[in-house]
Amino acid sequence: MVTAIVFVKTDVARIHEVAEAVAALDNVSEVYSVTGEYDLVAMVRVRRHEELNDVIPGRLNKVPGILDTETHIAFRTYSQHDLEAAFSLGLPDAD
Repeated sequence: MVTAIVFVKTDVARIHEVAEAVAALDNVSEVYSVTGEYDLVAMVRVRRHEELNDVIPGRLNKVPGILDTETHIAFRTYSQHDLEAAFSLGLPDAD
């Protein structure tokens, strides 16, 4: 699994609208509104690096209201959160 962290600068009046549109895209797992230079952070997950081209410049960057993006590719995941979520069936823990 390849993870890209995409920092998104938006038209300030459209942050909520842009966040919802980006969150609805395939391969976008989360969108966070944040403080600082950028307005949103989107987590993009694909199976192969080549797929990032379809998702980020192909769809995400074309969402109306996006002014700029900066993409970072993750080398390694250190959190167990992703692994637990990937194998979860949504069933309650059996204690």
